[in-house]
Amino acid sequence: MTETALVRIRGLSKSFNGARALDEVDLTVQPHEVHGLLGENGSGKSTLIKILAGYHEPDSGVLEVNGVEVPLPLRPGQYRDLGFEFVHQDLGLIPLLTVTENLFMGEISAARRPFWSWRAAQRRAQETFERYGVSIEPQALVQDIRPVDRAMLAIIRAVESLRAVRREEGDSPHMLILDEPTVFLPANEVDVLFDFVRTIVRSGSSVLFVSHDLDEVLEITDQITVLRDGRLAGTAATGELAKRDLVRLIIGHDLEDDDHAQEDEAPGDGRQPALVVRGLTTLGLGDVSFELREGEVLGFAGLVGSGYEDIVYALYGADEHASGTMTLAGGPEIDLRRQNPHAAVRRGFGLVPADRKNNGSVATLTAADNINITVLDRFFKGGRLRRRALAANADDLMKQFDVRPPVADLEYGSFSGGNQQKAMMAKWQQIAPRVLLVHEPTQGVDIGARAQIHQFIRDSAGTTATICTSSDYEQLASLCDRVGVVVRGRLVSFISGSRLTKANIADQCHGRVPAGTASHDG
Repeated sequence: MTETALVRIRGLSKSFNGARALDEVDLTVQPHEVHGLLGENGSGKSTLIKILAGYHEPDSGVLEVNGVEVPLPLRPGQYRDLGFEFVHQDLGLIPLLTVTENLFMGEISAARRPFWSWRAAQRRAQETFERYGVSIEPQALVQDIRPVDRAMLAIIRAVESLRAVRREEGDSPHMLILDEPTVFLPANEVDVLFDFVRTIVRSGSSVLFVSHDLDEVLEITDQITVLRDGRLAGTAATGELAKRDLVRLIIGHDLEDDDHAQEDEAPGDGRQPALVVRGLTTLGLGDVSFELREGEVLGFAGLVGSGYEDIVYALYGADEHASGTMTLAGGPEIDLRRQNPHAAVRRGFGLVPADRKNNGSVATLTAADNINITVLDRFFKGGRLRRRALAANADDLMKQFDVRPPVADLEYGSFSGGNQQKAMMAKWQQIAPRVLLVHEPTQGVDIGARAQIHQFIRDSAGTTATICTSSDYEQLASLCDRVGVVVRGRLVSFISGSRLTKANIADQCHGRVPAGTASHDG
């Protein structure tokens, strides 16, 4: 006898301003299953999830839960009655509250009694964590616990919320939607989280796992559904798919080799310095010096906490603890203690931060507002802002940078991660910065958009030199001309030419520097 599907979606469609975001999409999730949902940014994944959350109203489609058809659209909050719960990549935690306060946030806000026993709540939190086999300190502030503990806390909170509903509605299967839960986790903590997800599934949950990391999806899922351009590209058992098969389903063709040619000598040799940095020091870095050459893509890598992430923020003036000096080609020496973001932009710097949502954009403004913010002064005439010209500029850039959908008046926050990132690239590259600073340029970005963003960076080499800090060693090896390795706050080596490989970067980040590797800026 065939087991009744936990969730079955048939013929789901949704359009925005005439642009088709979902087109007759089907999806089936079985009980006790980890089901991967993949696709490029703009493929329709976010729209599907928001329909399940009751945020969007579909144009058409059928939803069945445990074999019973549920009328669409869903009411706000109805998803919880159906046995759905969501954990997004930002986790929805409040860093300055304790673990216990975050775990019982919904219960506390709904309580009508004037007194709350924190001792009893902490004891319950401890018992809850023990039940799930994890060790998290209930009294700790969320900002002080490990990233993987934050992810597990958010998942436990979601599952406990579902179990509370199950006690009221009767014992029934439920589905946890994990939307990019590993994007901020170092690689060693992803395995910890995956062990925890397997425990959750064994305890009775199904999981819809949304991710751009193909290796992670192949490791954790049982089934995979791929969307492409709003349509169903295919569904298969994970064991039947190789990585190249997934790539073909996601982008519609085999991906060309993204590795650019590597010479035995650093490609930057003979180029003039675009930026010279001396004695850069932050809370995590000590006395770092290097040169960035004209048209070069210079990467920096290191283990989490080694300090390499500080480099781009210090140069942009966004690190109040930074000191040292820098000199732009043909310019005077600049004291980094006096650098600030306003001065950085005036001097020709652009910054694409890792956390684009909180540090690189305003989600509630339109895509046009976010793209045009660097060039507003160009569109004033007679003291008035020429909004029609602003909209036309944004339209042109969105088409040039393949931002989907190319609708400039949509809220920036409604775009998928890869399309938000392409909009951020458009924002800066329209002013041709002398130095572009990027941190994790393809974090939370699908494989197709990743290749596009790499190409945008390379195409700007005629006018812009780029510094890229990333924990993705494969990305650094394929994108950069040289990679500097930071170990415990010290710049210990540069890798270039035929030595610039993912394996060599990883070895040196772990302190294994082979003989003959340059330990200076050369």
